[in-house]
Amino acid sequence: MADSTVETDALLFPSRAADAGGAVSTQRRYRRFSLWIALTDALALEAAIILARFIRFGFQPVTSRLTILLLVAPLVWGPIFAASGLYSLTRFSPAEEFRRVIQASAIALVVKLLIDASQGQPVLDALGGGWLAVTWILALLGTLTARQIWHKHLGRLRAKGELSYRTAIVGANREARHIAQSLQTRFLGYLPVGLIRIGAAGAEEEEGDFPVLGSAEELSDVIRGYGIECVFVASTAVYPEIMKRLTKLLRRHHVEVRISANLAHVLSSRLTIQPVGDLLVLSLRPVQLTGLQAVAKRTFDLIVGGFLFLLSTPLWLVSAVAIKVSSLGPVFYPQERVGQNGRVFTMYKFRTMGRGADQLLPELLKKNEFTGGVLFKLRNDPRVTRVGRWLRRYSLDELPQLVNVLKGDMSLVGPRPALPNEVATYEDWHRDRLEVRPGITGLWQVGGRSELSFDDYVRLDLFYIENWSVTYDLFILGKTIPAVLLPKGAF
Repeated sequence: MADSTVETDALLFPSRAADAGGAVSTQRRYRRFSLWIALTDALALEAAIILARFIRFGFQPVTSRLTILLLVAPLVWGPIFAASGLYSLTRFSPAEEFRRVIQASAIALVVKLLIDASQGQPVLDALGGGWLAVTWILALLGTLTARQIWHKHLGRLRAKGELSYRTAIVGANREARHIAQSLQTRFLGYLPVGLIRIGAAGAEEEEGDFPVLGSAEELSDVIRGYGIECVFVASTAVYPEIMKRLTKLLRRHHVEVRISANLAHVLSSRLTIQPVGDLLVLSLRPVQLTGLQAVAKRTFDLIVGGFLFLLSTPLWLVSAVAIKVSSLGPVFYPQERVGQNGRVFTMYKFRTMGRGADQLLPELLKKNEFTGGVLFKLRNDPRVTRVGRWLRRYSLDELPQLVNVLKGDMSLVGPRPALPNEVATYEDWHRDRLEVRPGITGLWQVGGRSELSFDDYVRLDLFYIENWSVTYDLFILGKTIPAVLLPKGAF
């Protein structure tokens, strides 16, 4: 039957048969990668159990209890991760995957405590020994690290075009062509083949680079003839009656189906599907940093900020000595910045420039390398000392801002605090970034740093404000570590 179908497609579409027939199913390849990722998740858990046991108890003989735990734990861990959708590799953003990993790991921890309780071991005893908490933290770190490595590998394959869904877009209007254009970014994992028109030829088509492969009535033939593995539906191009027919038809084909929502700047964690009468709508959860959320964020800043302050004390000492020995002037550089709701505060940094640096600024402004002109950035700023350049490269000059976090002027994560003269040049929409406390790190530090334009910089800040959550803060802090260690774009 399969052979006859291929022969029929070759007769109907002789110019495309080679493209479709020789392709290995991308879905199958993703399923294979999912199995490998599930295996590394299990190995990360088992390594965490063994390492935590060594940290807590030192070298001890392997017991039957430990052997049973190593055999059973992955059998609990894996299904919980699968039920959380963590092996659907193309369905979540990195931030959403991060949130689901933490959520699934927390569920697994609760399951372990319930199992211990059913065997007569009090929950407080299980937690009190510390071994379980260390195991959970190590398993979480190992899982997230392994998944990051896998995603980088998958990204390289997508960039080579080796792991991309052959995709058709239903619709031939402006939105459909915008979708096709967006999907051309290779690392997204899609290869746009063409468009499917709704209705008569020419009724909705606009000029563009993407061919119209056929009509909605011909969709089955197009899927087979072009080897289509994924179908995007432009929501503005279809009516409910047409959508009903499309979903019924697409159920008969083993293809991925995506429907646009026109919510490009909203995280999926804020969306829930809600039936309203005979309608199916997306409900958007509001973000309000008030009440319990504000308390949660401030508590997080105090706990984590205090821990980082103590942990970074040796770096403070080394940096201070290096600054004092290498150049004349104070160790710290206090500067007025604009904080939440326009309130001016004093921000602290390690001094990275020589004496008289502020007097040289007017002369250097004409050499500004920051796109948009609102901020001032100069890759080879002559005012920066040799030690200062090293401190800036690894963002060590920002460490004193932990004091600002503990004082309440700043948060660990948020928009970077602006200078008063910069705020004076803001457009109205730029001022929205002042609605929350400024942060030591933020989306722009992990998404391009000084290589972004100012408008892109503000868009990332507004995206963060609109989509804030404690989990999102954790995600950004986690992404900051490689951004600092591999400081591309920092100057």
